[in-house]
Amino acid sequence: MTQTKIIVLDDDPTGSQTVHSCLLLTRWDIATLNEALADSSPLFFVLTNTRGMDAERAAELTHEVCRNLRVALDSWAKAGRPINPILVSRSDSTLRGHYPVETDVIAEELGPFNAHFLVPAFFEGGRITRDSVHYLMVDGVPTPVHETEFARDSVFGYRHSYLPDYVEEKTQGRIKAAEVERFLLADVRGDAHHRLMALQGNVCCAVDAETQVDLDHFAGQLKQAASQGKRYLFRSGASLLTALAKLPAQPVAPEAMAAYVRDGKPGAVVIGSHVKKTTQQLAQLLKVDGVVPLEIDVDRIASERDALLANVLAQAAAAHADGKTPVIFTSRIERTFADQAARLAFGERVSAFLMAVVQGLPASLGFLISKGGITSNDVLSVGLALRTSRVLGQILPGCSVVRCPHEHPRYPDMPVVIFPGNVGGEDALAVALQRLTV
Repeated sequence: MTQTKIIVLDDDPTGSQTVHSCLLLTRWDIATLNEALADSSPLFFVLTNTRGMDAERAAELTHEVCRNLRVALDSWAKAGRPINPILVSRSDSTLRGHYPVETDVIAEELGPFNAHFLVPAFFEGGRITRDSVHYLMVDGVPTPVHETEFARDSVFGYRHSYLPDYVEEKTQGRIKAAEVERFLLADVRGDAHHRLMALQGNVCCAVDAETQVDLDHFAGQLKQAASQGKRYLFRSGASLLTALAKLPAQPVAPEAMAAYVRDGKPGAVVIGSHVKKTTQQLAQLLKVDGVVPLEIDVDRIASERDALLANVLAQAAAAHADGKTPVIFTSRIERTFADQAARLAFGERVSAFLMAVVQGLPASLGFLISKGGITSNDVLSVGLALRTSRVLGQILPGCSVVRCPHEHPRYPDMPVVIFPGNVGGEDALAVALQRLTV
C-alpha cells in the first residue's frame, strides 16, 4: 500500500511554525532522509537555508537534496513500501526567496508535475491573498506586500503584489502573467476538482486564501486529485502545511511551554534579525525584569573577534550565574552594500560570530530563544550542530519550539524557540520569554 508523506524543503527554519511533532533535518544524506521517511509524522522538513545564499548556491544545494531524496524514495519503492511524496518548497510569506530557482530545480529532479501552486498565505502572521493580490495586515489594514519594507529587500526585492505579475517579474517573462491560473476565493471555497484534474505542463497557479478554513477545504481537493494520479508542486507559506497535514492540537499548550525548560534554569536570547519588527520587539524585551542586554558591535567583529567573543561570553555566563537572562543582539544600524555578494558575505561573518556565542553559552542553560530565520537555521545546524530535532509546537502563533536530542553533548533536551524576524506584535519576544520563565 502506498503511503503519503509531505516533504518540505524549507529555505529557512521557520516553516514549521504552524505544525508540531515532526522532524526538522539539518542534514540531507540518504540515511537521515530515510529516518525521516520512516518517522510516524505525516511530514518532515529539510532545512536548506537557501534564503541566506545566492541563487547559484541555492540551486546547487537544492539539486543535492532532491537527488538524495530520489535515491531514498526509490529504495523504499524497491522494498515494497512505496511513498507518494507531496513536495513543498516552503518560503517567506512576504514573497522573498529564490523563486523560481528552487521550484525549477525540484521540477527537474523530481518531476514532471502537472502544476505548481503559489500559496503564500500565512494567517498567524497576517498574510492573506485576495483576488490574486497578496496582503500583509499592518495595524489591521490589508497592505499590498509590494508597499512594505519586505519588497525593498536588497536581495529579493520585487515590484508587484498581484501574484501573476510577480511571477512574470521573477521568471523574467518566461511565465507571462496571463498564463498564470488564478484560483480565486470562490474557486478555493467551491468545487475545483474538475479544474484541478485538467491542469498539466507544470502550469503556475496562484491561490487565494483569507482563512485557514479556505486552505483546509482546498487542500482536501488537492489531495483528492493527487490520489487520482495528479502530481503537484507547492511554493507556499506555512499555513498550507497546516491544511495538508491535518494534525491534532499540540501536546503542550503555548502557555505551558515552561514544562520543557531544563531544571527550571534561566535561558538566553540570541537576535540576528534586523527587520523593523524585531527592533521594536527587542525594545520591549529589554524592559523585562531580569534581562541583561549584550549588544554586539558588528563593525568590531572583523578586527577584534576573539576579544569581543570572550567579553560577550563572560558577560553571558555572569548573567546566567546570577539567575538572569542574557539577551545577545547585533547592533541595529542598517548597512548598505555595494552588491549582493558583499551583503551575503557580511551576513555570514556576523552569523559565524553569533554561532560561536551559542556554542560557548553555559552548559546549564534552561532554554534558548533564537530571533530571525537565517539566525535560527544557523543556531540549529551550526551553533547546536543538530542533525535532526523535533518540533514540540508553538509558544506563540508562528513561533515554533524544537528540542535538542537527549544525547546532545552540551544541551541535552534543551528547548529552542525558532522566532521569525517578521512575526508577532511588539510584546511578542517579551511574552515568549515570560512563558519560559514562570
